[in-house]
Amino acid sequence: MKQKRSLFEMIFGGKTRPSEKQQTLLRMLNGFNPTFSPFSGDAYDSDVVRAAVDAIARNAAKLKPKHIRVTADGVQEMKSHIERLLSVRPNPYMSAYDFLYKVVTLLYLQNNAFIFIDWDETGAMVRGFYPIPASVVEFLEPPRGQTMPNVRFRFLGGQSVVLPYDQIAHLRRFFYRNDLFGETSDRALTPTLELISTTDQGIANAVKSSAFLRGILKFTQMLKPEDLKKQRDDFVKDYLDIANNGGVAATDAKADYIPLNSDPKMIDDKQMAQIKDKVYSYFGVNEKIVKSNYTEDEWNAFYESVIEPIAIQLSLELTAKVFTDRERGFGNAIIFEANRLQYTSTKTKLELREMVDRGALTPNEWREAFNMAPIEGGDKPIRRLDTAEVQTEPVNGGDGDADAGAA
Repeated sequence: MKQKRSLFEMIFGGKTRPSEKQQTLLRMLNGFNPTFSPFSGDAYDSDVVRAAVDAIARNAAKLKPKHIRVTADGVQEMKSHIERLLSVRPNPYMSAYDFLYKVVTLLYLQNNAFIFIDWDETGAMVRGFYPIPASVVEFLEPPRGQTMPNVRFRFLGGQSVVLPYDQIAHLRRFFYRNDLFGETSDRALTPTLELISTTDQGIANAVKSSAFLRGILKFTQMLKPEDLKKQRDDFVKDYLDIANNGGVAATDAKADYIPLNSDPKMIDDKQMAQIKDKVYSYFGVNEKIVKSNYTEDEWNAFYESVIEPIAIQLSLELTAKVFTDRERGFGNAIIFEANRLQYTSTKTKLELREMVDRGALTPNEWREAFNMAPIEGGDKPIRRLDTAEVQTEPVNGGDGDADAGAA
């Protein structure tokens, strides 16, 4: 019978890694513990937090990775193995969209995101990129003769692995007190999450209380307990059930029905909006972004303040960790781009035809804004030929004649 292998073994097994023995924690400049534990407040369980993070992650996952080389002659797209890996399937278990979505979700929930770069046995080719959802991360002192520290990742399943930091792409948010980690959201987000939890419980209790006791059926004569229960059940079935479309109850002198007015206290809409707005502000979004109901200007502001910083972090980290100093010296870099024209209005897109005519946009760049397939030869700029330079010389004689005529 074939033995089952864990995902941990599939990713990290069979690789030469630093030993976990005799590893001491790295000393920090500010005295902080070089250990990171993710936010313990289960923020992702909140529908408000999840909606905010999802809005960021699904838009950031649309970024397109490119391997470029910057030379004196300009920027050249390399179409390399690295680019194909990042743009199609960074690892056997994730598409490019899933990979970026996972990385950004980890970044915004934990303020740290770690990507393991899997090299082949020769160290010459990258085989995959893996987001690391570790429960505890520890920086360890560099081995003797080396300057780069090792990192120990502990997982919820009990496994742990030690990896060189130069094989890890590390993204951070709120990078202030700690020398190496982005700060957790415990202090900043916990009070707001507690408010959300209290609010949700209040709404649930109010709905439940409104369905408890709706009225009293008062009988004018003594009844046995079993008869009393039967009379009540019959009254509820005949007159208080949803199937009773008439809405009219008939009673005789044997009983009186006394309705009870239930007035459950609900949370004020303004209070709910303020609580949501606090969470959205913490993550740099608003309700229009979350609900995809934004204008061009609102989208551009969101892109420049939230998505673009993510693209810059990804570009800088992966460029530094994938390429050697020599390769970077030859202009090699990984960048992440987005076609922002896709989020403009149809009117704006149509107006951009002039940019194609002037050679500022290629036909395929313009077609991409409409989600149309590229055409052959559409990656080269074109320029209309039915225009000519403005005539600057006088038609009749020189300037002197023109001046004399004017006189």
